[in-house]
Amino acid sequence: MQLKDIELAASRLRGTIHETPVTTSRTFSEMAGAELFLKCENLQKTGSFKVRGAYNKIAALAREQGSLPMLIASSAGNHAQGVAYAARAMGAQATIVMPRTTPIAKVSATEGYGAKVVLAGDYYDEAYAHALQIQEETGALFIHPFDDADVIAGQGTISLEILRALPTVDAVLVPAGGGGLLAGMAACIKQINPRVRIIGVQAAGADALVRSFRTRQEVSCDSVYTIADGIAVKKPGTLTSSLIWEYVDEMVTVTDNEIASTILMLLERNKMVVEPAGAAALAAAINRVVDLAGKRAVCVLSGGNIDVGFIHRIVEKGLITRGRRIKFSTIMRDVPGSLNTFSSIVAQCGANFIMVQHDRLSADLPLGDSILHVACEVGGWEHGQELIRRLEDHGYQVKVES
Repeated sequence: MQLKDIELAASRLRGTIHETPVTTSRTFSEMAGAELFLKCENLQKTGSFKVRGAYNKIAALAREQGSLPMLIASSAGNHAQGVAYAARAMGAQATIVMPRTTPIAKVSATEGYGAKVVLAGDYYDEAYAHALQIQEETGALFIHPFDDADVIAGQGTISLEILRALPTVDAVLVPAGGGGLLAGMAACIKQINPRVRIIGVQAAGADALVRSFRTRQEVSCDSVYTIADGIAVKKPGTLTSSLIWEYVDEMVTVTDNEIASTILMLLERNKMVVEPAGAAALAAAINRVVDLAGKRAVCVLSGGNIDVGFIHRIVEKGLITRGRRIKFSTIMRDVPGSLNTFSSIVAQCGANFIMVQHDRLSADLPLGDSILHVACEVGGWEHGQELIRRLEDHGYQVKVES
């Protein structure tokens, strides 16, 4: 991957995509112990960075072939929208194979750009296999989501924008699934300024690239499990892996809880909607998974295509992770006034009930007792612990639930 390939991609994309903003946040900077900036690809056309690679690939094909045949792609969602958008712009027909688990919002958006959507498999890799089968049957031209030189070059154009905005940047953190974004950005930055540290971030439940990076051998996951569907890839690319081994300095993972908490903070502090995959890099920074002390660092928010119906689950998970909600159970006497006494203690502690379930039917309960399942909103971990201590001081045996 040569710098000239990425510069050519930038010229093809000029006037077609947004040059997304690079913003800063004092809150996130303090949490990371660094001067932290956000590259907001969640504000890109189609809602993610993927349009860069897809458009560059299809534009290159159009220049080579003149007229485009039927296009086919596989995607967890964002590449689908990029291909659909680029195909429509160039007058081509596209079929996109997406996992059955793809958020409805991404399926609807892809169809909205004029593509035909086929749902197959539970994960990206199964959708990919089905797309290759359709390609063989129809002769359509396959647009790979990450393991393609033109796609990688298109994603690398983000680095040109970052270096223009922050020429003195010390580190760039990039989400990674199949590795196209990370490979393209790393190749670009290192050829311009080798001093800049490049850090790839994966979800802990889909960490094939991390293990590949550490062993310098191509590694596949037997299964993937993460809320970050955009980076839930079992088998990274061959080309992407080789570029990552050459240009990336460090690879780390973040948990789903860290991702969910980061999405919630972006909503609260920056009024910004970011999908789970898009929040991975920032999650690594603010949870200090990497050492950025005193550095000027950029986290790529790679996409914002999150299903509205899924947001409340993310918020709930984020609130629990940050200690803003606490769930617990306790045994109480099943006599008049017991619940009122319990409620008074919770109220005096300044906690707010979200859910109370009174269970008298458990077989192992002593006669005359009941189990109380409770969820409360609290101000944070210390407030939650204070509530538990206050209840225990009044004789309640409290079991905190995850």
